[in-house]
Amino acid sequence: MKNIKNVGVIGSGLMGTEIAMVFAQHQYKVVLIDNSPVALEQSKKKIDLILKKGIDRGLLTKDDASNILNNIILEADFNSASNFDLAIEAVFEKISIKENVLKELDQKMPIDSIIASNTSSISITTLSSFLKEERRKLFLGTHFFSPVTRMKLVEVIPCIDTDKECLDSIVSLCTKISKKGIAIKDVVGFAVNRLLHAMIIEAVRLVEEGVASPEDIDTACQLGLGHPIGPFQLLDLTKNSLSVDVQTILENAYGERFKPRPLLKQMVSAGYDGKHVGRGWYNYDKK
Repeated sequence: MKNIKNVGVIGSGLMGTEIAMVFAQHQYKVVLIDNSPVALEQSKKKIDLILKKGIDRGLLTKDDASNILNNIILEADFNSASNFDLAIEAVFEKISIKENVLKELDQKMPIDSIIASNTSSISITTLSSFLKEERRKLFLGTHFFSPVTRMKLVEVIPCIDTDKECLDSIVSLCTKISKKGIAIKDVVGFAVNRLLHAMIIEAVRLVEEGVASPEDIDTACQLGLGHPIGPFQLLDLTKNSLSVDVQTILENAYGERFKPRPLLKQMVSAGYDGKHVGRGWYNYDKK
């Protein structure tokens, strides 16, 4: 397999930004691409904030932070794609958007370079159909978990045509960026999201039934199950709207058991999307 040195990350949202930072921290040259100037500016601010927190907490030196910044270039187009050894698509969880990105990468990247999708729920084999047939052996899923800078797991998912050598090389690459890669069969939602959203759906149902408040359920999961944060804290961090999107995909694949709860959909309709807007299951100071 090609030696991976240059990495492209497409989509400068929370996931894409932190994926780019993780590779940059481990001395890979990274181009972070987004066609929205506003999104790129927000990404730059996010990177600066994470680095400042890392320095303040003694997790990074100023030299570490400087090296990370020097290893990341922000761009608004795909002009650098011809240099990518690996590209990770990390755009919105919509097939049509991912299709456009994957086709663009397929056209501009070397045929022996690897393309990966950070999808959390869409079939990798379905996504592979947007690529040239000869490319599909070097296509797979790399499902990182938020916050990427702290969470160690990566689900690595082959499509039906992925070469084993490609799969093994990406699992090995996860170790090089201080992650644990595990190979997961290509089923909708993979492993972790099927477990997670079954829990989230039941947690929202408990609130609907008046069994417990979101705060108390979060406390119960932390103190009773050993979770680092509770389901409602997680919903607010990752956006309630994203959970509705993922659960809708899961419902289409597996039926009623993954149907999004009415209360969660009401929260999204009201604009209570989570911490990034200042209101979700909790209220947040937006200063």
